[in-house]
Amino acid sequence: MSQKILRGLESIKSVIEGKKFLLVRDEAYDHLKIKEFFDVIPHLEFSEITPNPLYEQVCKGIELFNREQCEQIVAVGGGSTIDVAKCIKLYCKMDSSINFLKQKAFDSGVQLIAIPTTAGTGSESTQHAVIYYDGVKQSVSHKSIVPDFAVLEPSVLETLPVYQKKCTMLDALCQAIESFWSVNSTDESKKYSQKAIIAIKENWIGYIFENMPEANEKIMEAANLAGRAINITATTAPHAMSYKLTSLYGIPHGHAVAVCLPEVWEYISKHIDDCIDIRGAQYLKDTMAQLAKIIDIDFYKEMMKKMEIISPCTNDKENDLDILTQAVNPVRLKNNPVALDAEVLKGMYRRILR
Repeated sequence: MSQKILRGLESIKSVIEGKKFLLVRDEAYDHLKIKEFFDVIPHLEFSEITPNPLYEQVCKGIELFNREQCEQIVAVGGGSTIDVAKCIKLYCKMDSSINFLKQKAFDSGVQLIAIPTTAGTGSESTQHAVIYYDGVKQSVSHKSIVPDFAVLEPSVLETLPVYQKKCTMLDALCQAIESFWSVNSTDESKKYSQKAIIAIKENWIGYIFENMPEANEKIMEAANLAGRAINITATTAPHAMSYKLTSLYGIPHGHAVAVCLPEVWEYISKHIDDCIDIRGAQYLKDTMAQLAKIIDIDFYKEMMKKMEIISPCTNDKENDLDILTQAVNPVRLKNNPVALDAEVLKGMYRRILR
């Protein structure tokens, strides 16, 4: 990956100087110090973005980008904002009379700079994006949408609501853990994962409960490392299971993934012989042993308890179990090192909703 990781806003002055760029941002932007930096630099803004971004919003951003003949895109925000910016870059040179999702993707050549304002998805360093078309989640992937520059500015984390910090940090931690056991893992991805997990283990209390600048910096770095790991491996079962929990119960993505992860973790550990990783059961056994030395499941559960991250409640449990099980994306399950069928998934959801 040819992306450059930069630190601090001043590092991009020479990159955007003299360029006509579209600033893609969310509502939180108005309350950040970053705004002061961009206020003195001529630019256009696009802010019609929701937490689960829509295809129609991407189309509006593309229309503005092309109408004003912009040269660059700068994304300032969380994962959804950066995902919208990625899609604007990917689709802006395509035929607007045809559904962009049905056209063959290619590199538009438009430079993209991503400045994350949360420490969670690591979207600033991945080739993946998520948007919704007619209410259905669409996974968009292409090597060209990895931002050319990712700017890490930890001061943006100081004003994040505590619950948002919990959810986004847990998303990063889950990504790092899933990447570690993924069938697509490599030596490189495992190094990123391990560094991310250790950084979160050592700094989560200072980040969540004390808002320490040093901890904020470490967690932002960890989220970026987790993103770089998942860019190599993609996510596994906990992420695949999480999306319907979010839409059905209205809980944030990171919260949903976090309550799914221990169920999958325990199942993998107890069913090593059902390994589908071509490297074999012994390799998976060694991988899970390595993971346990970096972070064990009891430590993870204790973190969840201290942060008061609990499973959603439902009055229609049995009906919901069928809805949840049927909604799991089988493609993501292929990345999981142990096979999971519908009955196994249903059992997991039953325990999650207990």
